[in-house]
Amino acid sequence: MALIKKTLRSGAKRLHADMYPLFGKRPERENHKEVEVNELESMLREFSGEAATTRRVLDRVPTDKLAWRPHERSMSLGQLALHIAMVPAAIANITKPDTFDASQNRFIQPTPANMEEVHSAFEQTVRTVEQTLQRTTINDAHAEWRLMFGDKELQCMPRVSVWRSLMLNHWYHHRGQLAVYLRLLDVPVPPIYGPSADENPFAGEVTPAA
Repeated sequence: MALIKKTLRSGAKRLHADMYPLFGKRPERENHKEVEVNELESMLREFSGEAATTRRVLDRVPTDKLAWRPHERSMSLGQLALHIAMVPAAIANITKPDTFDASQNRFIQPTPANMEEVHSAFEQTVRTVEQTLQRTTINDAHAEWRLMFGDKELQCMPRVSVWRSLMLNHWYHHRGQLAVYLRLLDVPVPPIYGPSADENPFAGEVTPAA
């Protein structure tokens, strides 16, 4: 039986080899480690590019409107700006260990005293996230991370998936909110992924914050 199985495997390999000239060269086997490294490098490049865009949006926040909010249940402009400045680093920090217990933490959004506080927090966030992505090993990036509430497991997923969902997508979501806040305050909205109704990056038009 073992001889029959060996013969069948050998025949299958020869058949596949005979088909390469018909359908093209046999694809080279990708180096799995290299692919994973490129995944982290790609995320780092994405973050760096998006950080420049986020900085451009934060630069438009008017300092005299930090207490303004579109609805009584919404974050104030200052709270939202500070949340955007801090959230990627917060996610990077809570995902360093393999678990995070939400029951031991109070999620209260602070209010910044001024925009200098927001910009300082943002620059620290950029450094923290870049260092995290540069220093994390491949195994750690794909290791499972658990969100707990006491003894109850709320979520379990690879650390790199948490970064994609909460560190990046979550960040973009709130940046979009901030763009709406600016529009409601009649502040010119900067280009994000292309021209806004106020500015065309291809024309070189830039309007500073009020």
